[in-house]
Amino acid sequence: MQQRQFYNNEELQFRDRQTELLLDSPGYILAYEDEKFLNSQEARAYRIQLEVVKPEIILKAEHICSTVIVFGSARFLSGDVAQRMVEDAEQQFKSDPQNMAFQANLRTAQNHLKCSKYYDLAREFAQIVSQFNQNVTANSGRDFVICTGGGPGIMEAANRGAHDVGGTSIGLNIQLPFEQRPNPYISSQFCFQFHYFGIRKLHFMLRAKALVVFPGGFGTLDELFEGITLRQTHRMQQLPIILFGEGYWRNVINFDYLVEAGVIQPEDLEIFSFVETPQQAWDTIVAYHKTHNDPIIADNV
Repeated sequence: MQQRQFYNNEELQFRDRQTELLLDSPGYILAYEDEKFLNSQEARAYRIQLEVVKPEIILKAEHICSTVIVFGSARFLSGDVAQRMVEDAEQQFKSDPQNMAFQANLRTAQNHLKCSKYYDLAREFAQIVSQFNQNVTANSGRDFVICTGGGPGIMEAANRGAHDVGGTSIGLNIQLPFEQRPNPYISSQFCFQFHYFGIRKLHFMLRAKALVVFPGGFGTLDELFEGITLRQTHRMQQLPIILFGEGYWRNVINFDYLVEAGVIQPEDLEIFSFVETPQQAWDTIVAYHKTHNDPIIADNV
């Protein structure tokens, strides 16, 4: 029996009108479907937790056991792209050598070409690591998977190197006002985006077997010193920290003066090492993990 037939028209109109208002009210929306609530200050703790849990579930489901982290400038270009930029800038400059804008463009292009070696080195390094990763058959999971910040520059180069040899790689993107858009070489199932830098850092370090740092700016320095500090304070697993391009890093940071000033111990300089070539970087990683009896390295190298 329909109860509505026992209400008069005025009562029915009131009930229908009120029910519609209630169904559309903010409080009636399911909490996990309420975008305004989820983005509120009060729900921040839950957003942080979700950023921890979501990538963890995906990476575990895909049997990602360990990673090799690659950091470096987002602004470096590949050698071929930088060369074309120089050629284009030279043509402009020749057409009007007195044009200040053309002069500046040429200097910028030449600087890109100079720094492009790091892009190409990062790409080659990732190829070496990813070839090893694909040849590891003794373990049921995936080890030494290339992992980057997911953006352009050195990050793109490393993801691209893995892609070159048919390997998988991870990109941990972050919401930024500039320079951050997923590069096209990340494996689609491992392309993540974060709002919180701290949670992104957590996922960088959780499975890391090595931290490889190419020349870069503030963001790269931040990640480098985060890793060094965690190693220094024994708050993370033992791993090699490798800096590409000793000349660059010694110009940027006077490591010896930190010891001289007494703010770090001489043995702290042993936390990291310098390399110049991709093979040196990989040999350093292999030697480190052999010394620490890593079965993945011991059984496959």
